[in-house]
Amino acid sequence: MSKRADGSYSSAWRGLTVVVVPPLVRSVMKRDWHGQEHIRNVPAESGLILAVNHLSYADVLAMCLYTYQAGRYPVFLAKSSLFEVTGLGRVVRGTGQLPVNRGQSDAALVLRDVEQGLRNGSCVIFYPESTVTRDPDLWPMAARTGAARAALATGVPVIPVAHWGAQRILPYGSFRPHLLPRKTVQIAAGPPVDLSAFQGQPLTSQVLREATEVIMKDITGLLAGIRGDTPPAEPFHPAVARRKARQEARGSEDLSVTDSSGDSGTEANPT
Repeated sequence: MSKRADGSYSSAWRGLTVVVVPPLVRSVMKRDWHGQEHIRNVPAESGLILAVNHLSYADVLAMCLYTYQAGRYPVFLAKSSLFEVTGLGRVVRGTGQLPVNRGQSDAALVLRDVEQGLRNGSCVIFYPESTVTRDPDLWPMAARTGAARAALATGVPVIPVAHWGAQRILPYGSFRPHLLPRKTVQIAAGPPVDLSAFQGQPLTSQVLREATEVIMKDITGLLAGIRGDTPPAEPFHPAVARRKARQEARGSEDLSVTDSSGDSGTEANPT
């Protein structure tokens, strides 16, 4: 990357997106949105984190307008590759979005930039799962700890946000949007997550993990309200699911070998 984006932005680029994005979002989705008062209740000069579940690339557009209508300009943590795309890179850099690479050193730099932005009053959108959920029923899955770390390091509030419906517009893995008829995207925000039990504690792995679980519990609860359904007792964990699948595959192979051996024995001793 020729120049690292650090959250600084161009007023002209942000002004352009304010003109272009709202009518675009309204044209592709119906909206059933609630809870924006929880964002408005945070003083305008204060930074805040919106912690959001992730279902589709289309939910980014929904969150842009939802956040803007609540009185804040959204700052996303975006894949670093987007900053190198011709045209798009100028937009995401010019509007103050933050690039994320996979390396640990880069992650530390991003969190430094995030924390500085939060202290300067930014509204940072975190997808704690870091990618679109892999849960078969689209519930939030096990999350990473970046949102909790940034919140505890800066003291800014975390507003939990859940949404449902964007996956019908652009299912994960598809590049063909389903625009007609327009789908309804439901969004609900809740009151700030209560992280008081963790304030003042060293930011150990255990503290960050427990704080993250509290954040995700609030997001999942909001989503359960939107869907009118009961979430699983434990969040889906991709690594655990892959390990279980490998174990089941090995078990099936062992059973197949055993069956083959039994068949061979029967053939060797015909009655």
